[in-house]
Amino acid sequence: MNRLQQSGIVVQLMKIRSGVMNKSGRRVRGEGRRGYSSSVGKRVLGIRREDYTGVVWERRAPLSPQHVRDLVRDGVKVLVQPSTSRAFYEEEYVDAGAVIQEDLSKADLIMGVKQVPVTSLIADKTYSFFSHTIKAQPENMPLLDKMIENNVRMIDYEKMLDSRGLRVAAFGKYAGISGMFNILHGVGLRLMALGHGSPFLSLSAPQHYRDLSAGLAAVRDVGYQISLGRLSNNIAPLTFVFTGTGNVSQGAQEVFNELPHEYVKPWELEEVSRTGDHRKLYGTVVGPEHHCTHKHNKPFVLKEFFANPIQYESDFSTKIAPFMSVLVNCIYWAVGAPRLLSTSDLSTLLSEGEGGHEKITPHQLLAIADISADKNGAIEFMDHCTTIDKPYTMYDSTGKRHDDIYGNGVLLCSIDNMPAQIPRESSDFFGSCLLPFVPEMLKSDAAQPLDQEQFTPEIHNAIITSNGALTPDYEYIKELSQKMTTSVTGSSVARRKVLLLGAGYVAAPCVDYITKHPDVQLTVASAIESEAVNLATKFPNTTPTTVDIMNNKEELEKLIRDHDVVISLLPYVLHPEVATLCVKNKRHLVTSSYVSPTMLSLDTAAKEAGISLVNECGVDPGIDHLLAMECIHDVQDRGGEITSFESWCGGLPAPEFSDNPLRYKFSWSPKGVLLNCTNMARYLLNGEIVEIGEGGALLEHAQSVDVYPGFNLEGFPNRDSTEYTDLYGIGTARTVLRGTLRYSGYSDAMKGILRAGYLSSDEHSQLHPGSQPLTWREFVADLLMCNRGTTLDGLKDVLLSTTGSQDRVSAIEGLGLLSEDCVPLMSTPIDALSTYLASKYSVLPGESDVLIMKHSVGIKWPNNKEELHEIGLVVYGDPQGYSAMAKTVGSPTAIAAMMVLNGEIRATGSVLPLTADIYNPMLKSLAGLGIHGRTTIKTL
Repeated sequence: MNRLQQSGIVVQLMKIRSGVMNKSGRRVRGEGRRGYSSSVGKRVLGIRREDYTGVVWERRAPLSPQHVRDLVRDGVKVLVQPSTSRAFYEEEYVDAGAVIQEDLSKADLIMGVKQVPVTSLIADKTYSFFSHTIKAQPENMPLLDKMIENNVRMIDYEKMLDSRGLRVAAFGKYAGISGMFNILHGVGLRLMALGHGSPFLSLSAPQHYRDLSAGLAAVRDVGYQISLGRLSNNIAPLTFVFTGTGNVSQGAQEVFNELPHEYVKPWELEEVSRTGDHRKLYGTVVGPEHHCTHKHNKPFVLKEFFANPIQYESDFSTKIAPFMSVLVNCIYWAVGAPRLLSTSDLSTLLSEGEGGHEKITPHQLLAIADISADKNGAIEFMDHCTTIDKPYTMYDSTGKRHDDIYGNGVLLCSIDNMPAQIPRESSDFFGSCLLPFVPEMLKSDAAQPLDQEQFTPEIHNAIITSNGALTPDYEYIKELSQKMTTSVTGSSVARRKVLLLGAGYVAAPCVDYITKHPDVQLTVASAIESEAVNLATKFPNTTPTTVDIMNNKEELEKLIRDHDVVISLLPYVLHPEVATLCVKNKRHLVTSSYVSPTMLSLDTAAKEAGISLVNECGVDPGIDHLLAMECIHDVQDRGGEITSFESWCGGLPAPEFSDNPLRYKFSWSPKGVLLNCTNMARYLLNGEIVEIGEGGALLEHAQSVDVYPGFNLEGFPNRDSTEYTDLYGIGTARTVLRGTLRYSGYSDAMKGILRAGYLSSDEHSQLHPGSQPLTWREFVADLLMCNRGTTLDGLKDVLLSTTGSQDRVSAIEGLGLLSEDCVPLMSTPIDALSTYLASKYSVLPGESDVLIMKHSVGIKWPNNKEELHEIGLVVYGDPQGYSAMAKTVGSPTAIAAMMVLNGEIRATGSVLPLTADIYNPMLKSLAGLGIHGRTTIKTL
């Protein structure tokens, strides 16, 4: 099956579950017995007991005793395995004419509901059940392998579709019914935890009622209590949002309709959430047309949405979610489709006053029933299915899960086998749908070649395995499985593969974010084994490996080839080599560094290879782009023009830890920090271009920067700012300046270091690895061309003459660069210095750092009104966790990598995060991690 065919299946499934194709035409009890014929006489049907490992509450059956009676009357012999947990008693099957026996080896067709234990499979038989293998689910690959090995012909109910692509037999309606019982019960528990009693407390989970009618009677009693006004004004009115109009949604609404209620349009939610009657509940049914818009401002077309959902984005989180008390999610989510709620959306919804809407109550969003149970799907933060035994979990504003119902957060129910809570009714419904197809299924002979069988499309297209192989339509499972599991022996691992090159300062938050996605296997590669091992042991689904990137290109290429996406946190000079191998092996690459001319030269080759080389996804560059483009595009969309753009950014130690001559500590690449002082710079000031040469001249242009008065800051220009006139699309700006922030005194100290020769990139004969050890005092004598026997005072005198300032000499001495400490033998002075400073002036355990960023954007509106928009970002490091620099470099890089992996970044070639389809999702995800800018507006 090709990719287009596979995507067609996904779209079709999404249509089914979202309810677009809501005229199901599914056969229910009493609609006739299509296909029945005496020719099925003397065939043997086996009904197995549900004994799949870990499924405690599975009491359903594929056919009820009444269905068995119909088959027996047609001459079919029915064998039923004994079971003391099945919802139907053995006596009922016996009365229907079945034989109760353990051995099903004589059966022509063996039917069940859930997966069959691998050890229970009988060779050369036809089976029918929900195999949960069509997405190459790792936990079920051993079962698929065994069915192939045992020559089992497997008919999967999930793929039994009619001519319109609708499932002919499903439990969907009862998933909706059960889900609604569960969430109403959960709302009662959650309200009680918040200090509010409610009529919902009298409800139980559906499996605790004698039958469905008894459960519905209990719901009606709750409704009566609500109608009497016994739902407190402090928490009412309560609003329920149902997604989709298919069977699942209809089942949930059947229960809701037993309560006093009023359905409103989605756009009426805001009003009723404020003024509604507390003696009834309010519901609304939401489809994609209510919250999805085309990314390129084209009209919404439902057919196009399902065919190409990645072209759409959702404003559900701002348009609907702020006014809902309970979300009942009934839709299937396809990869690339817009989500209903992201992790960052949850953060906003649970935070007072955010999202542009004032909270109606302190706990407006109470609960979510994710009946679809798609992990990390439409509800991004839902990463764990709950169970019938433990139906509820809580997610806090950061998306972290905890298992009690107290504290801040939203209650979530995501049981993945909800119909099992209503086993008799759901089995009867399902069996009635399935029964017309059973005579044809009974004719299957697993020993015969499939192409010699005469099945109707409903059966033929649902056969996953036959004759010791995957059938043609399902051969894709093998390829998909290879990406998702390491073997066919049952040892499952995370499914998609990401390679992280580098395990240094900023890697941990990157690993943390990636491994929150349980379907991803991460490999951490470093030249320093201990770094890779120490990092990998802290996180799940993470494997360490050692690779010498400079000297072992073969091993590096093998690693790249074995992964789907590569993240490079290596020094920027190594990125072209990595990128070249990524292009060669058609693997995506994400980095946090500036795109160099060499990297840019790979653009055409990357496009031809169909891969993305995504650069500048750290903080500066990275988050600075995201915040800038969000502002710039918003202004331009409203008819304004940008008159000036200034941006300052710096990663610094927290003020209390800035007690060294540089007023600086290293929380990322030390050499990169030092080289930044020697770069050229160019910027636009009042319409004139200012140019600064390489070699440290920009330190002469350091100036006091008052972006935050509480910090004593200075700054100097950073690289070529003029290129952002075109890159940002701000040709109307007369000033464009991007600069680096440091504490006052840094630039002057660096001038001394530069003039003394410590920043030279030329190889030094005394610094070659294997050379005789030497001290910093000896080395500075060499740099100053003094005799090594020169006294310390004599060296200081020469330094004073060289650097031009006593303060600079004091800074050099204070940094230990005149000491008897040994110089690291790293070939060049700048490499030796960066290694030394990193070891002595890194952010230590218990210390913290701060990331400071400020954009000042001058704006002129069509009415000639002028404003200054200041977008500020201040992030503090956690002394017990991640540094600010690590968070703001590692996290956005990981977010971009996951977007590539999920198909959300589809542009190929050299890619920067400057377009709305990239920066909007990245900003949302960062906000979910507590990283978000704040804007103030000043009228000029």
